[in-house]
Amino acid sequence: MTPRIEVVGIDSLVLRLFDQIDEDNMPWMLAATQRVRDAFGAALIDLVPSYTTLLVQYDLAQLDDHQARQYVRQALDGLEPAAATSARQHDIPVWYDPSVGPELQALGERSGLGVAGVIERHSTHIYQVFALGFAPGFAFLGLVDERLASPRLATPRKQVPAGSLGIADRQTAIYPLVSPGGWNLIGRSPVRLFDRELDGFSLWQPGDRVRFVPIERAEFIRLGGDDTPFQEVSA
Repeated sequence: MTPRIEVVGIDSLVLRLFDQIDEDNMPWMLAATQRVRDAFGAALIDLVPSYTTLLVQYDLAQLDDHQARQYVRQALDGLEPAAATSARQHDIPVWYDPSVGPELQALGERSGLGVAGVIERHSTHIYQVFALGFAPGFAFLGLVDERLASPRLATPRKQVPAGSLGIADRQTAIYPLVSPGGWNLIGRSPVRLFDRELDGFSLWQPGDRVRFVPIERAEFIRLGGDDTPFQEVSA
């Protein structure tokens, strides 16, 4: 690991820790996040970890660029990866079904796994939360099994139902709110991911681990899920 510091704004730096996306990056990213938070203290405005980078926004009234760079270097000195035991794990129930996951059948055929095989492959892996973005509570999870990797739709949908579980390339995610989107939908979850009562308004944070638990339609409804079949929204 050879970290680089890049300027992205008058009050912001990006700490680039890695060049490749890898699940093994996250313990280092979490450790760097905590060390930077401690180093900057009250001068820190925002800290945004992602797949390979850490965005640091600081208070110009308290620090200049030179001091900010010193703090970053201080934070990286002697950096060690965070312990795996510090990560939270979420077991997220999902109803995998073509009626709410319009790409599930096609993915089963394309991968040669069939629908049951796709569900098994997708639900047996424990994913990491790499980053939050796109919409409140939307977590980019990875890495999906290579046989399930699917490119984004050529034309994004105008409306994706809340709770929809999708795949894009080797990422997977749940849409927390009704929104546009171009991911391949394979199921739906009843879990509420964005809530003002939650710490940080989001169920999960970077570094958390996620396991999807297949459930039947009756259990999905019992947990408050909306089983309305997916329908494309025209212009």
